Amino acid sequence: MSDVETLKAELKKLSSKATSAKMDLHDLSEELPKDWERIPEVASRAHAIFAELTAKRAELKRLEALAS
Repeated sequence: MSDVETLKAELKKLSSKATSAKMDLHDLSEELPKDWERIPEVASRAHAIFAELTAKRAELKRLEALAS
């Protein structure tokens, strides 16, 4: 499996995690003020996942540019 294919597989899994984190944050916001104490935890998790997703997308773009 090439680096590009491996990275695309990682991105697919990470994208799913990002969607889940986004929904967790959305669900938490809908239920406020209930569980307001969890805001930093849920937001931090979503932030970390989206930061990783952004970095991986940039890496994929770089690898694809090198391959062409």
